[in-house]
Amino acid sequence: MKKICVLFFVFGMLNSSYGQQSKSTINFKKDRNLWQEFTYDMGNIFGGMGHAYSRPFHWEKKQWNHFLYIAGGTAALYHVDDEVDSWVNGWRGNVPDWLADYGNEYGNPNNNYMITGAVYLTGLLTKDEKLRRTGVLLISSASAAGLLQQVSKRIIGRARPRANRGSDVFDPFHIDRVRDYDSFPSGHAMLGFTNAYVIAKQFKSPWIKAGLYTVGSIPGIIRIVDRFHWISDIAFSTVISIFIVEAIDKYLDKKYDKKYNDVEKKTAFDWDLQISPRGVGVVMRF
Repeated sequence: MKKICVLFFVFGMLNSSYGQQSKSTINFKKDRNLWQEFTYDMGNIFGGMGHAYSRPFHWEKKQWNHFLYIAGGTAALYHVDDEVDSWVNGWRGNVPDWLADYGNEYGNPNNNYMITGAVYLTGLLTKDEKLRRTGVLLISSASAAGLLQQVSKRIIGRARPRANRGSDVFDPFHIDRVRDYDSFPSGHAMLGFTNAYVIAKQFKSPWIKAGLYTVGSIPGIIRIVDRFHWISDIAFSTVISIFIVEAIDKYLDKKYDKKYNDVEKKTAFDWDLQISPRGVGVVMRF
């Protein structure tokens, strides 16, 4: 924890020091060398994480309503967690090995940072600001989501399906990792969908977006199949990933002049939770 605080302080100082320099050296970025670009981006990664964590303190009625929708949807799925686990049990043996391997490996933090780091370094070395910004968004969003889920699952202490104790069993406030009680939320679902959602921002086609969202959902689905997580864990983690990406993306609007596709700096994403006597669903508009 001390190391994390020190890193936040150091990169926060780097970021603020750039903000005090003249526009000719920062806003236009023409005179920066590679090291200056790198330290500026690292400051924005930590700044984006802090911005995402601070958003609840700035929420208004609309945002709180969305949070209540998420809580309500998660609660509704919580009541069918055991039934879904039993239903999946009927066909989990038929999932291809390559798909299961992809789902488990893609959401792994080490593999995730290899991919996101490669995107960022490519943008940095080629001096492509759009790609740099995308890399910063990927790394910052994944780091914010990863840290959040690591802390949350130790506090909440929900039993995994494979523990065979039921979906309503909790053993909270474990500082040391207890694998049978770290089901909620899902790190694989968060990292997998965070990457897909960020990459989908690079495209205008709703079909490409839908395809990327589908691929990004695979890690979460496989974690249900392998009985590491309940469906309510995955649904909550996926929606929180979207919130984190959108918050950091807005923060980066103030830090970079260029953005993917030269689109206007505003979100084209909206969603609604629909609850009826026949079921629960999320409607996404983009």
